[in-house]
Amino acid sequence: MKTILHKAATRGHANFGWLNSYHTFSFGQYHNPERIHFGALRVLNDDTVSAGLGFGKHPHDNMEIVSIPLSGDLQHQDSTGRNEIIRQHDVQIMSAGSGITHSEMNANKDAEVKFLQIWVFPKLHNITPRYEQKSFLPENRVNQILNVVAPDNKDAVFINQDAWFSLGNFSKDFSIDYQIKKSGNGVYVFVLSGNVLINDLTLETRDGLGIWETETLHIKASSDAEILLIDVPMQLS
Repeated sequence: MKTILHKAATRGHANFGWLNSYHTFSFGQYHNPERIHFGALRVLNDDTVSAGLGFGKHPHDNMEIVSIPLSGDLQHQDSTGRNEIIRQHDVQIMSAGSGITHSEMNANKDAEVKFLQIWVFPKLHNITPRYEQKSFLPENRVNQILNVVAPDNKDAVFINQDAWFSLGNFSKDFSIDYQIKKSGNGVYVFVLSGNVLINDLTLETRDGLGIWETETLHIKASSDAEILLIDVPMQLS
């Protein structure tokens, strides 16, 4: 088993006034040659956007882009004519494929929006761009792991990659084992809140831990905690 620990305080940081963003991996003006990606996981940004502001229209191609609002609402518009509101407890994915232009704005005029912006390298390139979002009730992940992104689960949003995202809300002292979904995959654990032990390694709020060359990991909540698990191929095709 191999591991890599990224403490919250070691992340890249950019504050543009309207956007306050923490980067687990190299992004924008933050470049760390030792933190380019974790397997197929390329970007994990922890973003706060001021009321009424956001990312204007900009292009993407050949990337799976997942947005998970933690509080507040995001307005998504894209070059296919789609106009959607992504709310807390929703998970949205955009397969940029052969190319798409989109914007993401804070839909609220009186409150910040906080969300995770996650990019995963795709399995198939130059596909027709696609979009999907679904709601996942928090009570369905109390002391269990809820799969929210997958290539093989109709209840999750579909991703063009052998990758699985899961959320868990755990009570103090609760423990559970997680089985990595596919041989050759690793899992990146990101702590949204609270403290957890992962195979006896201590993680605190906004810490990240990558684990690979193993089949399972053991998770124990040291306090009430919420985590995100990102299970991705370690080798890029």
